[in-house]
Amino acid sequence: MAAASAPGEIRVASPAGRWVVLTTVLGSGMAMLDSTVINVALPRIGADLDTDLAALQWTVNAYMLTLAGLILLGGALGDRYGRRRVFVVGIVWFALASLLCGIAPNASVLIAARALQGVGGALLTPGSLALIQASFHPDDRARAVGLWSGFGGVGAAVGPFVGGWLVDGPGWRWVFLLNLPLAAICVPVALRHVPESRDPAAHGRFDVLGAALGALALAGVTYALIEAPEHGASPLVIGAALGGVLLGVAFVLVEQRRADPMLPPSIFRSRLFTSVNLVTFCVYAALGGFFFLSAIQLQVVAGYSALGAGTALLPTTVLMLLFSAWSGELGRRIGPRIPLTVGPLLAAAGMLLMLRVGPGSASFGGYVGEVLPAVTVLGAGLVVVVAPLTATVLAAVDTGRAGLASGINNAAARAAGLIAVAALPLLAGMGPDAYRDAGEFAATFRRAMPMCAGLLVLGAVIACWTVRTPPVAAAERKRAEERPECTVHCGIVAPPLEPERAREAGQRGGR
Repeated sequence: MAAASAPGEIRVASPAGRWVVLTTVLGSGMAMLDSTVINVALPRIGADLDTDLAALQWTVNAYMLTLAGLILLGGALGDRYGRRRVFVVGIVWFALASLLCGIAPNASVLIAARALQGVGGALLTPGSLALIQASFHPDDRARAVGLWSGFGGVGAAVGPFVGGWLVDGPGWRWVFLLNLPLAAICVPVALRHVPESRDPAAHGRFDVLGAALGALALAGVTYALIEAPEHGASPLVIGAALGGVLLGVAFVLVEQRRADPMLPPSIFRSRLFTSVNLVTFCVYAALGGFFFLSAIQLQVVAGYSALGAGTALLPTTVLMLLFSAWSGELGRRIGPRIPLTVGPLLAAAGMLLMLRVGPGSASFGGYVGEVLPAVTVLGAGLVVVVAPLTATVLAAVDTGRAGLASGINNAAARAAGLIAVAALPLLAGMGPDAYRDAGEFAATFRRAMPMCAGLLVLGAVIACWTVRTPPVAAAERKRAEERPECTVHCGIVAPPLEPERAREAGQRGGR
């Protein structure tokens, strides 16, 4: 077996760089694909397994619950025992859980298998981004992150299309069985071509108590939100909500007092890191709600087939495929504030345009006049925001804490989607059988989309108000502009600064 290249020295344009990007995109793409591919299959799953809306919500949220609750622990395991090793274990676990999903005889088994899938996702998702950050040369990290986030975003966006094709073809079970050949490709490539890396400073005990408290807090709140439409303010619903809140408070207290916490409070001393994670929460809450509801809206109300609904969302995929790498480089050059402000606003406009989608939108004229403008504007917003969002999170911490940083950011994104899918049907007034009635679902969809758009606007306001380009990065760009002869005659552009240098300079500038 050929030895992998040394970590921290790989260039994007090299064969080794292409293998690393391919492997990490395939691995994280499996997890992202399953977080969105399921949406277009929900109506068929509900009919086949004879379930109500709450069971469909749990089919989505069981996966995101374990993923969000354990992803920080997954990042810590990678930093300690080797990011490639934990990444490979996560892929194998995910594939086996996908097999169980594919053969599930009823909704209960499917929900349990989805929860197991989330455990595998918690192992492989932070590892994929940490491998990117640790493997590539500092000058190429922004571009590598742009490629990873772009192609990974494509995995999430192409989910409805692939899911629709599978649902209308061999059946919804193949939505999960598709992961088996992807895992069979990813594992040997990772073992052969991806260098192992770890955080030499990682030590102490794992924060299992913190992971359990965080997951249980999310579970309590999620249960209360999903069950409230059917059971109202019953003792069980109220108890679950209060229990979730109390467990969340206990989680914060435990993390503040532990010597080796899963979520170190010190990492939030970086204003940039904290702000970008708040933006992440707003953006991914809106996206989680949008993709959950839009896939049903297109089928139940507009009259699309599962494949038609997936195809209708395809322009988002095309835009991200073509422009995400460029967006990552643009964010490096102009700083994160503008992309993180403009991107969510564009996406919000796209979601509001979806309010025009209704009966008759399945015709060619209806698609061109109503669906296409909405998904195109949404895709443009995602192109602008996704890659700079990811790169900025990693640039705010030391390279050695890449696993932790990506874990926190992914936890924020998954928890946001989890809460949105649980809360939006309640806030919009959807009943247990709303997805079976076109008129009822259309009315609640019109109430839900402005809520999603409002979350994006809130994210844009947070970014505009709190995100600033580090002073040292601004100084580097100014020096590059003052040396046009290097750019013109030599083709040399000043390289991006290491996160450590940028942070130190920012601290000096603050003092």
